[in-house]
Amino acid sequence: MSHLDVVILTFNEERHIARAIESVRPVARCVFVVDSFSRDRTVEMARSLGAMVLQHEFTNQARQFQWALDNLPFEADWILRLDADEVIEPALREEIRKRLPTLPPEVSGVNLKRKHVFLGRWVRHGGRYPLILLRIFRKGKGRVEDRWMDEHLYVTSGRTVTFVQPFSDWNLGDLSAFTDKHNRYATREAVDVLNRRYGLFAQGEALSAANASWQASVKRYVKESFYNRIPFPLSAGLYFLWRYIIRLGFLDGRPGLVYHFLQGYWYRFLVGARVMELERALFGIEDKARMREELQRITGLRLTDGNAGSAPAAVQLQDRGIA
Repeated sequence: MSHLDVVILTFNEERHIARAIESVRPVARCVFVVDSFSRDRTVEMARSLGAMVLQHEFTNQARQFQWALDNLPFEADWILRLDADEVIEPALREEIRKRLPTLPPEVSGVNLKRKHVFLGRWVRHGGRYPLILLRIFRKGKGRVEDRWMDEHLYVTSGRTVTFVQPFSDWNLGDLSAFTDKHNRYATREAVDVLNRRYGLFAQGEALSAANASWQASVKRYVKESFYNRIPFPLSAGLYFLWRYIIRLGFLDGRPGLVYHFLQGYWYRFLVGARVMELERALFGIEDKARMREELQRITGLRLTDGNAGSAPAAVQLQDRGIA
């Protein structure tokens, strides 16, 4: 029996879901798809490929995945988080198959190297490869940060190791889909920035080199301790120059120019502008509960109801004979 269960979160992912499932099926005991009531053929396609599909009301990525960890009937020793637009490549599948069963008991997590494909080209430069992320962890040893954006997995005990072979983040959408998605991301990240400034929500456990990827923990520290304190018109421009000139992003060609400008400048500028806009809307409000309510009204995010949707989730499990 395989030592690995896989969790994929979906919403309208008919373009990607078959590719994702097929990339992990050779090494997975079970592929669980947690769907946010897609309106396309995502659920039908996932079931046709043998995945176990459950539907659960969506609040944000972090809470959706944590719900999965708390409720799905895992039987394998290890759990892999995979996004619907990501692909486990053959070399990494083979490494997982060979190395995962041999890891010593003190190892609770495995970091994987993510490579980003944009407009059909692997973005190798600008500090974008490898992005090292905790993606595999022992059953019962992993949790996810309760954040609205840029949430990371971490292990509650034990140490982590890093596998050699990469996986691909390869979204097949066009530039309209890319900018629309990042516009939504900017609002969520702005909420996290304001949360850190005003203490509106619980922060959760901090990332560290011990419980997650060292790279992710260092980047988080730099962003929150330094980058977010610089005026955004300056910080966004400096970050783009750092990526495109100092970190050789210009070697990624025209697709790289588009990617580094949009993701490294436009998006960072948009986050800063969104923080400014939301902070102005909160001016004069001193009560934190009222601040959360106003943020919810403006952003449309479910900020005031904690882990909303958990009760209906149990019903979804029972309906499918799993609970």
